[in-house]
Amino acid sequence: MKEKEPETIYFYSNHEDPYGCFSNFSRHGFTLDGKYWPTSEHYFQAQKFVDEPTREQVRLQKSPKLAAEAGRDRKKPLRKDWEEVKDEIMYRAVLAKFQAHTDIKAILLGTGEKPLVENAPGDYYWGCGADGSGLNMLGKILVRVRSELIK
Repeated sequence: MKEKEPETIYFYSNHEDPYGCFSNFSRHGFTLDGKYWPTSEHYFQAQKFVDEPTREQVRLQKSPKLAAEAGRDRKKPLRKDWEEVKDEIMYRAVLAKFQAHTDIKAILLGTGEKPLVENAPGDYYWGCGADGSGLNMLGKILVRVRSELIK
């Protein structure tokens, strides 16, 4: 008899959703690299830049949406190795976030072995995209973080 596949957990930025804390926009701050970051989005977007004043400008944005906009501003040069390092930077931010908050750590660990999918219709890299064909890298990173937290 074939074993039943575990049900997939979909999440996005809706903070009312029981898994809304998986979003990088969730307001679960943490300290990393010697600084406090209001959200994992703030940390991730700031790391796109080499110069400290620009990173600090992103870190101090009042919301994750504004941090994302500042990180996408191409008037400032993107670090040359961004494509090579962005997944590991996201992993470090997400791990730090879940290590800092026992409540959301419990939610993540409570997902067992279920696949986690960021249901972001406009994002085919971090999310599953509108048609489900996206890479879902954020979901994969959350699964990696979950495994790390179990150890």
